[in-house]
Amino acid sequence: MSRRLPPLNAVKAFEAAARHLSFTRAAEELFVTQAAVSHQIKALEDFLGLKLFRRKNRSLLLTEEGQSYFLDIKDIFTQLADATDRLLARSAIGSLTVSMSPSFAIQWLVPRLAKFSEKNPDIDVRIKAVDTEASSLTDDVDVAIYYGLGNWPGLRADKLRNEVLIPVCSPMLLNGPKPLSKPSDLKHHTLLHDMSRHDWQAWFRQCGISDINVNQGPIFSHSSLVLQAAA
Repeated sequence: MSRRLPPLNAVKAFEAAARHLSFTRAAEELFVTQAAVSHQIKALEDFLGLKLFRRKNRSLLLTEEGQSYFLDIKDIFTQLADATDRLLARSAIGSLTVSMSPSFAIQWLVPRLAKFSEKNPDIDVRIKAVDTEASSLTDDVDVAIYYGLGNWPGLRADKLRNEVLIPVCSPMLLNGPKPLSKPSDLKHHTLLHDMSRHDWQAWFRQCGISDINVNQGPIFSHSSLVLQAAA
């Protein structure tokens, strides 16, 4: 018994149009004309015998059937792309897939890639930036660089660096209206936090300072955002 599959190009056009709720933006994403997207949607509707979109006050809306269909198929192309990337990564000769946090990739690895490529022109580096090590140590990854104690079962872990905590600021704060010259001067400024408030708490404890409120200031999800905010 054969499966009854819809025309895949039409499904791809529908997924993009449903995600954007716009034939124009779907056409831009797929590098085709708006007329081509409209033609593909019409072909899919004819195949299904259902209306997938309706227009109201110049807006494009999904019908109830279109919404249901979109929810069922919206992850198909993402999964297909991911499966293709994994296959190519495993079969690629001379490739090295490195997984790490986005901040480490941006601040440390990316600026050094050009020099590495000059010295190793036969190695194709693939960077996989993910937030947690739990989702990064997969079959398509050769090396992962992450912060931790190194106790990841079934993996060889090599220590690269010790952690050093230092405060950073814009040079303008050193000579501003409330200049920074000693740690206690930080009580006049906004503290920026990386993931949590624990690092400032630990640093003030080491400095013997107890009269600064560490429960103020924004918390950022990535180190690169904290550094950008400080700068």
